[in-house]
Amino acid sequence: MPLTLYMEYLSPPSRAVMMTIEALGLNVEYVTVKLEKGEHLKPDFLKKNPLHTVPTLVDEGTIICDSHAIMSYLVSKYSREDSLYPKDLKKRAMVDQKLHFDTGFLFIHLRNFVKKCYSGRCKSVEEYEKVFMTQGYDFMESFLNQSSYVAGDNLTIADFSAITSLEGMNMLVPIDEVAHPKLVNWMKKMRELPYYQKINQTGIKDLKDFLVALSDGEIEC
Repeated sequence: MPLTLYMEYLSPPSRAVMMTIEALGLNVEYVTVKLEKGEHLKPDFLKKNPLHTVPTLVDEGTIICDSHAIMSYLVSKYSREDSLYPKDLKKRAMVDQKLHFDTGFLFIHLRNFVKKCYSGRCKSVEEYEKVFMTQGYDFMESFLNQSSYVAGDNLTIADFSAITSLEGMNMLVPIDEVAHPKLVNWMKKMRELPYYQKINQTGIKDLKDFLVALSDGEIEC
């Protein structure tokens, strides 16, 4: 039975997992769950994931629902080497730290903005949202002052999570290239990955169209 990933391109966590899959060269069946049509709330999907979130991975009866857990699982089980998620505990801790940073700081602000759009309040990015997102850029700049990538000098799954969240944030609150040169250079490097265009660029367009539609065209992305 092949690996199956329930996903949606406009979902940054889905794209982070898809980038991991591409980096590992895995054969995975993708099943699109249309969030705007409420497909994540249908009984069949809720049986797999009561949290009704994407991505959701099914591997021989094992169901994993969080993107960070999915990525670490895939590398640990299927990769011949561990550069994307090191076995060395100190290096792995740095990756885990940045994955938690994505969950607790980067993605949460983007997610909250999208939730606001669902409630019909998606007319503009408010000042407090700009402050939080800019603070995220500041933190990323400090990380990248210390290493070439988010969690060290090699590409890891932490980079996949961070880039998908940051591209959505950058769409709403553009990154200041003067204030955040390391961040800008890292994003350019991530965009050069062979699978970036197919996955992340497609997803950013879908997310932009989704937000514009929710705001009746009032929000500018």
